[in-house]
Amino acid sequence: MNTCHFSTMNTPDGPFTIIVSGDAVIASGWTAAVDELVALIHPDMRPALDDVTGAEPDSPGMQAAMDAVAAHYDGHVDAPRSIPVRQHSGPFREQAWDVLRDVAAGGPITYTEFAIRAGRPAAVRAAAGACAQNAAALFVPCHRILRSDGSLGGFRYGLEIKRALLDREARAARGASGTKMVRAVE
Repeated sequence: MNTCHFSTMNTPDGPFTIIVSGDAVIASGWTAAVDELVALIHPDMRPALDDVTGAEPDSPGMQAAMDAVAAHYDGHVDAPRSIPVRQHSGPFREQAWDVLRDVAAGGPITYTEFAIRAGRPAAVRAAAGACAQNAAALFVPCHRILRSDGSLGGFRYGLEIKRALLDREARAARGASGTKMVRAVE
């Protein structure tokens, strides 16, 4: 694998690190620990830690990814969907990650619905596994999947961040449908 680049940015939910290879995100999440993100990348794609360097100023893939994260936090919650993502696994998991990218912001679904959309209605545990093995958080929005009772379930970066993401996306969706958005004063 070629040299990959990383960058960490501050967000309202804490530090968010992105690793790109070329123009595609290969890992991302709410952490400043690059080694933790590298460990999430499938072994067939995983760079050596020494091959992950700070982003170069003219890295278009990184700049586009960072701009999408900033846009997400500015209320354009679907911006990360436009960024290419590269992950590797078996056919079902790769299909499930593609399906996750189509789950609408502000409209979370259950693991059962996710399994149905991924083409394997009986594979609810496998659908949950696709969320758990997702290395590209936010760009592949696994936080939009809930338990069948509507509770949050799990999230690698904590339920507080998952709740904040879902609340932010719900507000943005209401704003897009004509209801006035209410922003907290900081």
